[in-house]
Amino acid sequence: MADAADNDELLLLVSRLYYDDGLSQGDVARMANVSQAKISRLLAKAREKGIVRITVAEYEPRDLRLQTELEKRLGLHQAVVIKTAEGCSIEELRQSVAHFAAPWISAMIRPDDVLALAGGRAMQWLAQAMKPAPETTGLTIVQAMGNIDASVGPYDALELGRIIARHWDGTFLTLNMPAMLPNARTRKSILALEPIRLVMERLRNVRIALVGVGTLENSVFVERGALNENNLKQLKKAGAVGEICGRFFDRQGEECKTSFRDRVVSIELEDLKKTDEVVAMVVGSDRTEAILSALRGGLIKSLVIDQAGAIALLEGASSEF
Repeated sequence: MADAADNDELLLLVSRLYYDDGLSQGDVARMANVSQAKISRLLAKAREKGIVRITVAEYEPRDLRLQTELEKRLGLHQAVVIKTAEGCSIEELRQSVAHFAAPWISAMIRPDDVLALAGGRAMQWLAQAMKPAPETTGLTIVQAMGNIDASVGPYDALELGRIIARHWDGTFLTLNMPAMLPNARTRKSILALEPIRLVMERLRNVRIALVGVGTLENSVFVERGALNENNLKQLKKAGAVGEICGRFFDRQGEECKTSFRDRVVSIELEDLKKTDEVVAMVVGSDRTEAILSALRGGLIKSLVIDQAGAIALLEGASSEF
């Protein structure tokens, strides 16, 4: 029997032996009289020609019970709780949550939408996984916060906005400047520049925002050296429990009255409150207090989270929710 890849009889034989009879590729090679090195290529050709059609039973990646409970207890517009395998590293959790949440978030975007986009380590995977529907055109992405430092990392909003704009054939408006300026006077001068002023105006009128929720202990600002130990002490003294787009807030979801609020270049928390849909993407069980505080202040409206994080959130929720 000829071993050419276009020989359907051969493709049927190796497919039957491998998929139906469960033989190893070595056994299949011997029975079909071809080299073992060719078996993988022949099986791939069989799938390509439709001789082999592999189907997988529908997998539900979301924990629907936890989603319903979160929405009911916390008053969320929508909750997406992604099932995760035990023993995963935090980076593997971020990738898994982003992969399965991406279709749901993509479906929220409407034609000619304006989206405020924050950076984040989980958001990095999300930006790569999001895919537009054919009718979803005219998307404008607005960078929700300036750059943390001089080097643009793979999870900074400046990089993620470019990825989404390319995938969606959209427009990206950048805040290509530091997120944290030296003082309020410098910030005021820079915000008066027309290119920056126009982007900030768009941030006041977005329909949907994608953000992360940080803590003082787990923040890219600390990780990248933008905040030092003295800065953290000042924020803790002011009652800070969480951070969104470089803006630190207290247990009531109100921005802390520190010098940082007049130095940061990002979407205002008051503007987030007025935004129709603010989706927070959080991975891990260490953000409970920050998420609940953001919800009290109306800073976030919907939530994407992993199972362990959802359980911790429900355990920490107070009776007011």
